[in-house]
Amino acid sequence: MASLPPSLPPHDATTNPFLLRSISSNNNNNNNNNKNNDAMLSKGEEEEENNNGRHMNLAIPHSTEEPEPHANSCAVINQYIHTLNQFNLRNFGYPFNQNLKYDALAPLLGFHINNLGDPFLGSSFCLDSTSFEVSVLDWFANLWEIQKNKYWGYVTTGGTECNLHGILVGREKFPDGILYASEDSHYSIFKIARMYRMQCVKVGTLVSGEIDCADLKASLLAHKDKPAIINLNIGTTMKGAIDDIDLVIETLEKNGFNRDRFYIHCDVALFGIMLPFVKQKIKVEDKSVNVEFELGGPWMAQKEEWVGCVGLLIIGLRLKLVAHWGSRSGHAPIFLCHAITSRRGLLGFQKEAENCTMNASYLHNRLREARIGAMLNDFSNTVVFEKPLDDGFSRRWSLACKGNIAHVVVMQHVTIEMLNSFVAEFIQKRCFWWFKKDYGSCFQPPCIAEDVGVANCCCSMHGLSSSIRD
Repeated sequence: MASLPPSLPPHDATTNPFLLRSISSNNNNNNNNNKNNDAMLSKGEEEEENNNGRHMNLAIPHSTEEPEPHANSCAVINQYIHTLNQFNLRNFGYPFNQNLKYDALAPLLGFHINNLGDPFLGSSFCLDSTSFEVSVLDWFANLWEIQKNKYWGYVTTGGTECNLHGILVGREKFPDGILYASEDSHYSIFKIARMYRMQCVKVGTLVSGEIDCADLKASLLAHKDKPAIINLNIGTTMKGAIDDIDLVIETLEKNGFNRDRFYIHCDVALFGIMLPFVKQKIKVEDKSVNVEFELGGPWMAQKEEWVGCVGLLIIGLRLKLVAHWGSRSGHAPIFLCHAITSRRGLLGFQKEAENCTMNASYLHNRLREARIGAMLNDFSNTVVFEKPLDDGFSRRWSLACKGNIAHVVVMQHVTIEMLNSFVAEFIQKRCFWWFKKDYGSCFQPPCIAEDVGVANCCCSMHGLSSSIRD
């Protein structure tokens, strides 16, 4: 297996000025330079957030006659960074790691690096980084115990592109196949089905968010005459549930779908890098792994086994267009390579994965101790709980909400102090949200049993009966 390129030199910077996410349109709090780790906003900052929204309307001048345009641009960027630093203290609901240390790579931004075609074949364009790309792919193949000649892949632009390519491989293998995806699958799966004009069957899920194999069986039997293209989730978007691959394969084979009549695509997103350090390796026909979520760089890697099948499909689609797009970012593999080497081996990844799951368990227990309905799946860093009634509170903490539930994804940058601040404010706000005069000033927690199960609900009927985890 090819070794990774030499590790890039270390650096001492503690912030990343390149990660920009949201913006405020007012400069009322320029004098507020509180840099402690307290996740609570000051009164002035809270007013700024409430009054000005999340985005600024920027006007880019069409001429150079405007005085000092560069100085104005720098002022806008500096204010942007200030705002991001404030939002970053409460960045909870989405799986984006904010512990970023890529300052040493800043000189690379002076080059337009582009990767064309198959990374294993290269191209005539010299300003590429395919050697880094192949090294990153080899590293992940080794992590999943895939032989070097048994896989092919490339670094993509994001999770949707991974799903686009993975499902495309299945459709090319079975042009008349039916796509089966659980209702907890990422929304891109259903968009892709429409894009490819594939018949798609939505399969029910268990309370945990895991695919319901009994419902899958019924759906398979209803379409037994056509091959099955299965999308499985190794960590669902909302609940962090892991589909049981072995049980799905068993369900397929017991109901007349031999190995030559089904194709499985696994959307492993965040958990592709975590599971090898907290559970077992993932072994299945196709893997799409969102390295962005765990490593904190804005790119992804996709891996595919069964190179014989994939290789034939590549030939059918013309060899020079093996990647979903004709060209792709050349910076991405270098950032990923640096993210890998800077962790000093597998122990660094294992420590991060264990810390995330431990902090998630801590948050789960804190919520349950406060009589707030909450659920945490095994091996997951996604804590699901009752949706806050105040949309402003959800925006303030960047919570992802769906129906009656919300979630926190505990990433590397989330500290115990941040979690304590979140829980304290949640408890305080919740008392006002659920204060009901009609019930004689009684507190009325919501029922979320349908979303997280009876054992995880804290309403007056169910009472959160299960024990608190250690």
